[in-house]
Amino acid sequence: MLTERFQDALVYATELHATQIRKGSGVPYVSHLLAVAGLVLEAGGDEDAAIAALLHDAAEDQGGLATLAEIRRRYGDRVADIVAACSDTFEQPKPPWHQRKRAYIAHLREAPADVRLVSCADKLHNARSISSDHRQLGDAIWTRFNADPEDILWYYREVSAIFCEQGPEALATELSLVVEQLHAAVTGASARVCAGTPG
Repeated sequence: MLTERFQDALVYATELHATQIRKGSGVPYVSHLLAVAGLVLEAGGDEDAAIAALLHDAAEDQGGLATLAEIRRRYGDRVADIVAACSDTFEQPKPPWHQRKRAYIAHLREAPADVRLVSCADKLHNARSISSDHRQLGDAIWTRFNADPEDILWYYREVSAIFCEQGPEALATELSLVVEQLHAAVTGASARVCAGTPG
């Protein structure tokens, strides 16, 4: 059961991201946070994981280490540790895109199950959004990003492969499907879908 901690985190996340929108879409950013938290809960995540899902971008995008410290004070070490592990960087300005993504991939290979759950839910919702927008807008969507489409597809395929190997199983399989369908749509290559993960 979700408690008042989750309700408080929902309000806090909404306040932190109140003026933020999804890249190129005009959609309030909180929609992404709600979707990621929903995926985590549907995949069996507990309240701490769901709270971390709501706040997974809070420190990186809204205040850095000071925000992370406030998350730790409000919701405890486990939530804060998941949020920290799901963040690319706390530096402003952010380091170059490739540097951040390579470091995240290396870190993800060693991440515990609760971090992989929140991270996979985040990547799944992002990949769904990119795929949907690509169907509607075509290659124009890539102007929203700080990297070329080939690099973005490389990144999503790399993280998808890690989730396929290590879990979470259901989310990993769906992420693999979405990423490979997007890869095929962009490049014309055949899709290479995850067969599942260890139980």
